[in-house]
Order: sequence, then C-alpha cells, then structure tokens
Amino acid sequence: MDAAAWSPRLARWEDIPEMEGLISASVRGLHRGIHSPEQIEASIGTVFGVDRQLIRDGTYFAVEDGGRIIGCGGWSRRASLCGSDSMRTGEDPLVDPGRDPARVRAFFVLPEWARRGVGSALMAECERAITAAGFRRVLIVATLAGEPLYARFGYRVSERTEVSMPGGLSTPVVRMEKELSGPVDAP
Repeated sequence: MDAAAWSPRLARWEDIPEMEGLISASVRGLHRGIHSPEQIEASIGTVFGVDRQLIRDGTYFAVEDGGRIIGCGGWSRRASLCGSDSMRTGEDPLVDPGRDPARVRAFFVLPEWARRGVGSALMAECERAITAAGFRRVLIVATLAGEPLYARFGYRVSERTEVSMPGGLSTPVVRMEKELSGPVDAP
C-alpha cells in the first residue's frame, strides 16, 4: 500500500496506552541490528516514548487499520527536538514560525507495517499541517532507522550526533532539515 491508502487522524488522550506499546514494539523491531540491545532498552520511554504535549497541541497523528493503531507521528511548534515527556522538565516553549523551524517528532510504525506507506502518510500530513501553521522550515532529529523515510521527502543531513540516555549510554541520531514551499504530497 502507498501513503494515499492511509488517513492519519489526530491522536487522542485515550490512545496513549496503545501508542506506548506500539513505540516499544517499533523500537525493538525496527532498531534491531542498528543499535545494541542495551541502547534499545535504554531508549524506550526516554528518547522514544509518547510526548503528551504533542497530543495537547493537536499536532500528533495516528494511523489505524481495523481499529488498531499501526503508526503514529507528529510535529511540534515547541523547542524540544526529540524525546518523550520523561526527558523534559518544565514548560516547553513555543518557537516562532517566522524565525524558527517546526520540528517533526516521534514517528513510530509497527514492524509488520513498516515500508507500506504508513510513515509516508504521517509525514505528508505533518508537512501539510506545518505549512498551514505558517512554518517554512522543518528540523528533524532522526533515528538511523527513520533517516531513509525523511530523505525520500527531501530532508538533507546537516549533522550526525548522539543523544544521551540513562546508564551512560547514547544513541546516534541524524539532524535533518528542509525548506517547505507550496502544497505537500507524499513521494
């Protein structure tokens, strides 16, 4: 299936338990072979987890198949670049769309649904919403597993770095950026 087959909807508060399970399954399945088992386990719930602020802001989406959430992802007009609620203390300030880039955040797909257009549908929906909110630039701190999706959407690597995790571990990430213009369609 391609991105046109999926219709992302806004994530709801009651989706959180299901999305937490989806995120764990996604990271354990799609990051295997890219990261060590220790990195994977340390990242779940910290670097990779639900960010409730995105749901409150109405910028987080879910894709369903038969009433089951198979993918989720969103964008933010806030300063945080990545991480779940547990990584942040205090208020996450808003950024200025005239000066700052929007952030694409927290994309996860169940492994059995990977590479079937779910991530592309979420990305296209995010870019439409980002453009409608007045942003013209987008920044992503991508996982190595997510980098190919974002590259297909025209995001360019600007930096390779690492995010610190509990236990003295870190995980490699890729800072990617894109200028938006006009209507957004999935590649």
